[in-house]
Amino acid sequence: MIDAIDKAAGLSPDDALFETRRFRPEFVQGAELCRLSVLQPANSQALGHDFRLAVALRIARLNADWPLIDDYSTQLAALDVDAATAAFAKGEVNLEQPLATIARHVDLVTLTPSEAQAGDIRLLELAGLDSGKIVALSELIAFVNFQAKVASGLRLMRLL
Repeated sequence: MIDAIDKAAGLSPDDALFETRRFRPEFVQGAELCRLSVLQPANSQALGHDFRLAVALRIARLNADWPLIDDYSTQLAALDVDAATAAFAKGEVNLEQPLATIARHVDLVTLTPSEAQAGDIRLLELAGLDSGKIVALSELIAFVNFQAKVASGLRLMRLL
């Protein structure tokens, strides 16, 4: 089975790296289960699938990861999203609240995570996010950045 990381890295079953990843099938399965849990969780914490895809697309853009940009763009395009969510996904920063604060947080954690501070969580709270939404958002940010880094690393390994 080809998972989302294989797809983002451009791996197919006849690639040596595809087989190498399967030396630890629990990592492949775990990453896929994590992807599903952050993009389509049983309890959405009022962060809908369309918004989660918009966050994922924004992160893919920040990472300049074209395969992920294409994948998340295709998934988001299949949904009927409002203009504000589409603007968020495109990386715009001139947004209404709470999207402006969420965008700032996503960008901060993705681009300069070492600069994130406890006060940044407080800004999310002031924008109306409760702890469940903040945790869900954090999990999503962490996973998509992980996905981008692993896929990028696998692409580089293919060049060796």
